[in-house]
Amino acid sequence: MRRLVLVAALAALLGGCQPSPPKPAPGSAARPKVALVMKSLANDFFATMAKGAREHQAAHAADYELLVLGIKNETDLAEQVNLVEQAVAQGAAAIVIAPADSKALVPALRRAQQQGVVIVNIDNRLDADAARAAGLSAAFVGPDNRDGARRVGLALAARLHPGDEVAIIEGVTTAFNGQQRRAGFEDAMQSAGMKVVAVQSGEWEMDKANGVAANLLTAHPGLKALLCANDNMAIGAAAAVAAAGKTGAVQVAGFDAIAAIRPLLADGRVAATADQHADQLAVFGIEQALATLRDGHPAGDRATAVDVVTR
Repeated sequence: MRRLVLVAALAALLGGCQPSPPKPAPGSAARPKVALVMKSLANDFFATMAKGAREHQAAHAADYELLVLGIKNETDLAEQVNLVEQAVAQGAAAIVIAPADSKALVPALRRAQQQGVVIVNIDNRLDADAARAAGLSAAFVGPDNRDGARRVGLALAARLHPGDEVAIIEGVTTAFNGQQRRAGFEDAMQSAGMKVVAVQSGEWEMDKANGVAANLLTAHPGLKALLCANDNMAIGAAAAVAAAGKTGAVQVAGFDAIAAIRPLLADGRVAATADQHADQLAVFGIEQALATLRDGHPAGDRATAVDVVTR
């Protein structure tokens, strides 16, 4: 009997000394790794997006890990494909991506999804036909770029007269958001009775847009406005307008509401832009990814706000 009591006492003692269950390891199902894959971090829009994502993760550090990745320039598609593959190799449970091209990233994202990675598409929508053909399913989180550009265009048109000549400097031509912004600008110019005399690509880049704008101003001396599909290009276009001595005579519009555009809005060198809240856009995408990982079924699309900003 004494021996049984001793055994029971030892068992109770050992049981009471058992360590608590280990905390989930980084990258585990309880604390998944989410990769945010963006376009050029040299673009203030994506730098702001990254900052917002990091602040969200810091406030929810117990919920997930964050891996922030971005390419050097807007057209480096091969590097963005490499970043997707890098995220998978580093154990990402989800990839939240602003694709540099609406079609070129589809195969890499499909391969990631086949390995069990959740894909959430933000900012620039993936091409629906290409995704369908590849068997890729990804929720889209972002604004209505066409409607946002249309409203920016109408704000600029309020400074013009029907029949005035305008030109559009679009982004990368294979990017869905660039296509939608061009279409929105065209909608607004048609509605306001303006004459679109040229559409050329600035590939989202300031220097490229500066050269395009300079050429347009020379080719079309009666030009009254340049509608640019992002603020980097609007800054380049405004510099070309100033160099031609036409500040105030040629209006400029942009899109994104980056910090660098604010002085140009304040002094009238840029008439209008659109704020799609870069600091929140990635956060919304991350939340969609975490919801999918938590619930075990895909989250749906989520429309986000876009607001016109003028002086």
